Amino acid sequence: MSGTEASATGTENSATGTEAVTVAGLDQLDLTVTGMTCASCAQRVESRLNELDGVEATVNFALGTARVRHQDTVGIDGIVGAVESLGYGATPVVDRHARNREPGHDHRHDHDHRHDHRHDHRHDDPAGLTRRLVVSLVFGLPVAAVSMLSPLQFPGWQWFALVLTTPVALWCAWPFHAAAFRSARHRLATMDTLVSIGVLAAYGASLVELVRGADHTYLEVAAVVPAFILLGRWLEARAKRRAGAAVEALLSLNVEHATLIEPDGTERTVAAVDLRVGDRFVVRPGERIATDGVVVEGAAAVDVSMLTGESVPVDVAVGDAVVGATVDTSGRLVVEASRVGADTQLAQMARLVADAQSGKAQVQRLADRVSAVFVPVVLVLAALTLAVWSLLGDPTGGLSAAVAVLIIACPCALGLATPVALLVGTGRGAQLGILIKGPEVLESTRRVDTIVLDKTGTVTTGKMSVVDVVVAPGTDPARALALLGSLESASEHPIARAVVEHARSNGAAVVAPDGFDNHAGLGVTGVVHLHDDAPVRVVAGRPSFVGGSGLLLPRALRSVVTEQEAGGRTVVTAGWDGAVRVVVAVADSPKDTAADAVREFRALGLAPVLLTGDAEAPARAVAAQVGVDTVVAGVLPQGKVDEVLRLQRDGRVVAMVGDGVNDAAALATADLGIAVGTGTDAAIEASDLTLLGADLRGAADAIRLSRRTLATITGNLFWAFAYNVAAIPVAALGWLNPMLASAAMAASSIFVVTNSLRLRRFRPHR
Repeated sequence: MSGTEASATGTENSATGTEAVTVAGLDQLDLTVTGMTCASCAQRVESRLNELDGVEATVNFALGTARVRHQDTVGIDGIVGAVESLGYGATPVVDRHARNREPGHDHRHDHDHRHDHRHDHRHDDPAGLTRRLVVSLVFGLPVAAVSMLSPLQFPGWQWFALVLTTPVALWCAWPFHAAAFRSARHRLATMDTLVSIGVLAAYGASLVELVRGADHTYLEVAAVVPAFILLGRWLEARAKRRAGAAVEALLSLNVEHATLIEPDGTERTVAAVDLRVGDRFVVRPGERIATDGVVVEGAAAVDVSMLTGESVPVDVAVGDAVVGATVDTSGRLVVEASRVGADTQLAQMARLVADAQSGKAQVQRLADRVSAVFVPVVLVLAALTLAVWSLLGDPTGGLSAAVAVLIIACPCALGLATPVALLVGTGRGAQLGILIKGPEVLESTRRVDTIVLDKTGTVTTGKMSVVDVVVAPGTDPARALALLGSLESASEHPIARAVVEHARSNGAAVVAPDGFDNHAGLGVTGVVHLHDDAPVRVVAGRPSFVGGSGLLLPRALRSVVTEQEAGGRTVVTAGWDGAVRVVVAVADSPKDTAADAVREFRALGLAPVLLTGDAEAPARAVAAQVGVDTVVAGVLPQGKVDEVLRLQRDGRVVAMVGDGVNDAAALATADLGIAVGTGTDAAIEASDLTLLGADLRGAADAIRLSRRTLATITGNLFWAFAYNVAAIPVAALGWLNPMLASAAMAASSIFVVTNSLRLRRFRPHR
């Protein structure tokens, strides 16, 4: 279900400088957690945090982060201490956008002390991962070669192998040993426990055998297993950086400097973060717009592809809104800032993507519960393997099998299955102008079978336009348009603006009328004096108003009025000299891509429904144009909610697409709420998916991407589980060499990451 949380407000924690965000009555804190090496680590940290009174926590293994919501009574120090009590590190993360909300804050030195809220990849190379990997490969591979290839063996080769293995088993594998020791101090077992025990067991047994003068050793296991696992971790870290590249690119769009216009008209360069609401700044061709605002001077084409995924530049002029980080491709603009800092659309996108990546899908929570008990079970299985083989008279084979069980069972892939897919999927969505608010949204998209579409602004352009003009016999069409357009030019009504725009676009000369009189809700009157014509008194408006003014409606136009009204269009009649001379049909036309979007919804197995507060006739006219069969018209906002609830009671799983304040309640009620990003903040806040562009086909792309991401997560988890279930018995039976087990374990994690990276190739139908 979609739901709306209380809007977040930021307050600075004076003790730590950490941004505290209040969400639904709880303070929200993000932590960077170091030292986690597998899904069971993340599960333990999450469980420990949730044991605190008044704390709700979610820990993301792939990102190395924890999102904690807590009551005021629970301090940050207590939360950090709870994580550190398990042997892990925890550092509060400061939202770099928070400082933009502080009045009078000096941003010039922010780079000296702020910690970016994005995932910090510095801990992707823990304890010199690359150096340890290189040493383990340089020393470990010769040990494997001399141990397994008899032509390479020479007298005393075992002692040579021991010399090379020692730094690998002790220094290169030290991160595993240290983490296992920390966990043991807290009576815990993790993946590092499995690796550490396996490596030390192989090394210790080999040392004993050499001292006893035996020929058989396990030095190749002790030397190669750390190398393979370190290689796997290095590849994982590299792949995770690639997975987050889309979001990193999005967040790097922030503009550093802006050209501020002072009250006296002079210009000076300032840091973009120093802009305030109401400031005016210059944007020249080729420059990025510094922050969200409204154009107050100039006209240009603006490239919005980095935010909406739409490649065609958008023409903007005075009065049009522009978004920060988009590119002015032509023309000089003067923009008045309307949103700055954390309130900008780019900052909101960053928060939505971060929220989505920090959460967990329901399928991942099952994997977390399994991984929490998995490591202890594996330790028991390894001990039983060694015991059974020893009872059968082959303790040497038993040790090899037990080490293989320990290595092959490492649950890294389980921990990476969901978060890496989420990281890639939400990042790709952000590139395409699709914001997924959380992993639970993915579950909803799979089950949706009905899509309810708001009409105005969602299916239609939301702007009245002239769709037909019919003049009486003997009337000059150009003169009729000029007279009507001139009269309507004095009115601010949307229909009047549509008529004037149509007249001007058809070359009509529009002049200001004299004696203009507005009859609210009915029509207008006035005298129009065209340059080459005598003054003419013109009456325009509803047919009843014009007829009541003494103007006769010719029979030729009477059928036109009837036909246009039956088609759901708004009819404007206008006349002079005793008769109605022209009939104009005005309507809110469907978007060019709306019909294509409806076809895509049907292809996804969704039944479309048009839901609108408009009258029945215009609603059905629009529905017929875009291919929707089911129409519910004339409903107020509560009626939209009632219709969504009715569909749900009938067993439908409902997605709702809308853009207005009157859609917010229905968006929150639907199983999946999709807001068109050109709409209101209320609609966007109430939705689960947000489309930053106006193209309705983006809703189909959003559902496709969400379903693809969920399918990737499910596939990752299946193969991770299947891998462990199938491999552990094979290892216990002695059919799997420990070296091959370590390579297979690393390969399973790399498979999960590379499978997730395929989402970067998702292509929208737009």
